[in-house]
Amino acid sequence: MIKDLLAPDYIFEASWEVCNKVGGIYTVLSTRANTLQTKFRDRLFFIGPDFWQGKENPLFIESDNLCVAWRQHAAEKDNLSVRIGRWNIPGNPIVILVDFQPFFAHKNEIYTEMWNRYQVDSLHAYGDYDESCMFAFACGKVVESFYRYNLTVNDKVVFQAHEWMTAMGALYLQTAVPEIATIFTTHATTIGRSIAGNGKPLYDYLFAYNGDQMAQELNVQSKHSVEKQAAHYVDCFTTVSEITYTECKELLDKSADVILMNGFEDDFVPKGVAFTEKREHARALMLRVANCLLGENLGDDTLIIGTSGRYEFKNKGINVYLEALNRLNRDKNLKRNVLAFVSVPSWVGDPREDLQLRLEDKEKKYTTQLECPFITHWLHNMTHDQVLDMLKYLSMGNRHEDRVKVVFVPCYLDGRDGIVNKTYYDVILGEDLSVYPSYYEPWGYTPLESVAFHVPTITTDLAGFGRWVMGLKDQHGIDDGVEVLHRSDYNYSEVADGIKDTIIFFSMKPEEEVAEIRKRASQVAEQALWKHFIQYYYEAYDVALRKAMKRLIS
Repeated sequence: MIKDLLAPDYIFEASWEVCNKVGGIYTVLSTRANTLQTKFRDRLFFIGPDFWQGKENPLFIESDNLCVAWRQHAAEKDNLSVRIGRWNIPGNPIVILVDFQPFFAHKNEIYTEMWNRYQVDSLHAYGDYDESCMFAFACGKVVESFYRYNLTVNDKVVFQAHEWMTAMGALYLQTAVPEIATIFTTHATTIGRSIAGNGKPLYDYLFAYNGDQMAQELNVQSKHSVEKQAAHYVDCFTTVSEITYTECKELLDKSADVILMNGFEDDFVPKGVAFTEKREHARALMLRVANCLLGENLGDDTLIIGTSGRYEFKNKGINVYLEALNRLNRDKNLKRNVLAFVSVPSWVGDPREDLQLRLEDKEKKYTTQLECPFITHWLHNMTHDQVLDMLKYLSMGNRHEDRVKVVFVPCYLDGRDGIVNKTYYDVILGEDLSVYPSYYEPWGYTPLESVAFHVPTITTDLAGFGRWVMGLKDQHGIDDGVEVLHRSDYNYSEVADGIKDTIIFFSMKPEEEVAEIRKRASQVAEQALWKHFIQYYYEAYDVALRKAMKRLIS
């Protein structure tokens, strides 16, 4: 029971994605904040990187009267440059943005100390390693300064570091402020993602891989090292799904103490009439963009499907999605037109002027395709893009006679892209079905977001979300809102056929049955709300606090 668990008085959480919308961790933190804020009020602090100096960050509302005395002390006595305000999300938690640039001058001493105390190997660092570790170290310094100035040994304090990018902050605090309980959460292991992304079979050989050896082979020693040492040294090591738990055990030689499944908040999902109107607008827009691009007249009876997320071609299953669409196009059992979107940010250039001109004339219908009738925005690397390359390889031409048409939207849907001009959440609800056939997916927010917006989804049992759905009662595939396909290292072709067959099966359903399926999809999302999953965080706080107390007594 939660009441029997030790609870913190103060919580600090550090992440690269605080007030910085990059990926799934942003969704974890920003949707969970309200649930924690309700309980802990302003004893919950998020720490993020101060990227926006001199520029306005729409996600950060700076405050002049929060922690005024400490902020002055941090600047004068601890040489810390911080900005304090609130995160512009439900709950409006306090945020500390830290300028980590000054720590680069001390990089060598910091790395030496980390090697001597925790055997963190920073010798092979390159790319974003230095930047991330200086930010992580700055986070540790911020928490130390706040603790020394404001709190005492009687205050139960937890510091949670997300991903290898903030691991060094947790390690620093282990020594510098042993009174603070540390939690390290890996959302995906560096080495697991690297193995999967480099085309090596991850799952069949997981038991045989040596994480340290593979890190050397794939040139990610330093990231792997700080992640592994944090997992071993912190008070509580956590991950986000059963599937990543196994990965940690094999590749980091450390089992997670608690699995913190990624919950969700549905407070931004429109209800009732507002939902119906937004869905109608989204469908009309998607069909309009496609018709202008393709010179077609696809009507409202078109089945609109889509995939989205980070541009990891194999890991996210974009390749198998395109393969499935190609097979679908040739299958005589498909009786409806299918409009398939690929919404993944690529190396985007400008919105297409020829498409913009067509879209401006709201009434006119077009009968000729535009040049390169697959893509809404020009890319900087048109000749070396994996989606475009595969469409060409498959000879998919978006021809008039093709039942399946593919449209690639290669940019963030932030409402200002020049073509779609709606945010991601205002577009996704226009789909009839979504497809996320992931090969490497520790959790999988995209299919969860999809069902929250009443859009049934296809995913795999290699996604943490897919594995979780398989454990729910009364879940029997797409009829209940989520189809979980079996995926392994070697069944690419079977997965492509599984996607194709599910789309055909779904496309034949009458409207009333689809309405029921959409309702059941949203019921799956309801079971993943934070009010159900927050208990795992309380368990992690308890584990960390008990370990820290033991350390202080010994």
